[in-house]
Amino acid sequence: MSNSSAENSPISTAGGGRHFSMSANDKFTIDIPSPRLQVNTNTNGNLNSPNTLKSPTARRIAGFSREGILGSAQKARNLSQSSADRESMTNGNQNRQASDDGINPHKRRSTDAGVDYPRRRATIACEICRSRKSRCDGTKPKCKLCTELGAECIYREPGIKLDAGDKLILEHLARIEGMLQSSLVGQTSNLAISAGSPSINGRTTISTDEEMMQNGANFISMLPATGLGTWTTPTNISTMPKIHTNAALHLLQWPLIRDLISRPYDPQILLQLEMSREPLTLSKTPCLDLSNTSAYIEAFFAKVNCWYACVNPYTWTSYYRIALSNGFREGPESCIVLLVLALGQASCSGSISRISNVQDPPGMPYFAAAWALLPSLMTRNTVQSAQCTILAAAYLFYLVRPLEAWTLLSSTSTKLQLLLSAPGRVPTGQRELMERVYWNALLFESDLLAELDLPHSGIVQYEENVGLPGGFHPEDEESVGRDELWYFLAEIALRRLLNRVSQLIYSKDSMASTQSLEPVVAELDFQLTQWYESLPLPLQFPYNRSLLQDPVQTVLRLRYFACRTIIYRPYILAVLDNESAAMDPVVRDNCRKCLEASIRQLEHITAHHAGHIPYLWQGALSIASQTLLVMGATMSPSLSAILSTLVPHLDAVDAIINDVVTEVERYVHLAPSLSLSAEIIREAEMRRRAYLGT
Repeated sequence: MSNSSAENSPISTAGGGRHFSMSANDKFTIDIPSPRLQVNTNTNGNLNSPNTLKSPTARRIAGFSREGILGSAQKARNLSQSSADRESMTNGNQNRQASDDGINPHKRRSTDAGVDYPRRRATIACEICRSRKSRCDGTKPKCKLCTELGAECIYREPGIKLDAGDKLILEHLARIEGMLQSSLVGQTSNLAISAGSPSINGRTTISTDEEMMQNGANFISMLPATGLGTWTTPTNISTMPKIHTNAALHLLQWPLIRDLISRPYDPQILLQLEMSREPLTLSKTPCLDLSNTSAYIEAFFAKVNCWYACVNPYTWTSYYRIALSNGFREGPESCIVLLVLALGQASCSGSISRISNVQDPPGMPYFAAAWALLPSLMTRNTVQSAQCTILAAAYLFYLVRPLEAWTLLSSTSTKLQLLLSAPGRVPTGQRELMERVYWNALLFESDLLAELDLPHSGIVQYEENVGLPGGFHPEDEESVGRDELWYFLAEIALRRLLNRVSQLIYSKDSMASTQSLEPVVAELDFQLTQWYESLPLPLQFPYNRSLLQDPVQTVLRLRYFACRTIIYRPYILAVLDNESAAMDPVVRDNCRKCLEASIRQLEHITAHHAGHIPYLWQGALSIASQTLLVMGATMSPSLSAILSTLVPHLDAVDAIINDVVTEVERYVHLAPSLSLSAEIIREAEMRRRAYLGT
């Protein structure tokens, strides 16, 4: 069994303490050529700027379409008469006046017969005659002047003739378009708009439309749009794109891999299955057993709160006292205590995939009691009510109910956006809790958007304004546990990196060729290595292939390899699409990195149980996509040769895939989306073996 080379493995750094390089205001520094923007309009109608934009979003914004704006100009032209039409009308009037007006200076007399004739002018003048301001006889294909000059004679089509008014409109539109482009990227590039355009009297001024655009840009930057489903062009590349191809089942469209399934699947199939599943059935009168509450509370703070970090261990005792005094029947404190008990009991029972589907999942009675309290809390717009919905969503993820969790997250998002939309709405003492609830909501939503085509809530607009958690302040009361923040902060940084990968590689505006991807992939992999090296020593997982005892290290290692896989996955597609692409050493090396990361996620498949409380659904879809990737690689001569260097022999790959099929089969009863994933993997493996003759 060959290990990875030293230069490709993360290197641990000495020193302790928390030193994450994961500021919410972090910048992405890869230089991608982008256009230069300036409001000044030169003689060619181009827009220039003294500042080169560094943000990759500028490359996409630079493709801003003028079709919508120019549609207004076309309507304006249709409502106005062209200069030629006015000329013909003028000539007609002269014709009618010729017989009555013998002293018209614009008439010329014939010396042969004393009859006055109007001056003959071409209805449409060619470009040469227009530029020389000379008369054009309108002869086609060449007028007399162009014939004499030997020049190319070009006539404008009647539908696109521009008079002075048309040109003025287009100049204003070009200037407004430039300001629109600048305002879209101004927040990230700090581009200063200081320009004017020649006014009618020839002076350089800042026109009214410029002032409106500048004031409008300032207003938008101060008050971001809020509300469910709101989506504006993001200036932060650490967010999930609206449209991307990073979902697990997208691999079913790849060459060779699509031959492993008997029928095509609608990209929306997972969402449709989750929407049509039977609703969650909860008891209206749950029987609460409070005899083991101490054990469940201890288990929550030892095994669960490390993932979410949204319950303060220093104020827990006061929460519990209030809930107990209310009989667990009202108030946010009662709801929070019940949800903590539900998640704590769930953490004591191992993976839910190993629990029979004929019995209630662990913690269900506590969750049912908390669910009965949620309607009254969902109408409140407080930090505590948002904390309740986040904890309820966490338990729904444990039950593998992603769409129900998303519904609660939508409520959480609207509450948080309302609280964040004006200063002073969050009490100082609740600011830390609000930040933790916010990041949980954003992490959950990003995970869901990575696989399902759901509306974006708009909460991401506040990411740059919300700080990272810094720790709860200890109270006088006795603490029931430690305030674990290390994993939570590491996950925030990694999720932002995963979103950058989706933006730069898998969004609809991302680069297509492997040559253009090379610097982007190198930068993203460098950031992933930096993320690892910034982990505190207790969280830094070893790079070897041994099983880990620490569940936090196990989950971080699996997330690390998942991120590395999707960074290099386009190179696998390039080889599956064209086998000769593997002749390029860079492509071949990047394929090796991708396949190695995939194998590392699959070789110890039961290690995924460590993250089954927060990540079972997300992890199962990740397993399915990596398995399809490895299956396709075994069908390619070039990729199969690379795989043989990563395992002792290719039979080991068959054994790994067989273990995955067996494991995913255990998820069938948990969710219809996972049932379909298991069906796809099972059929794909049967067809792969038939293809290879094994």
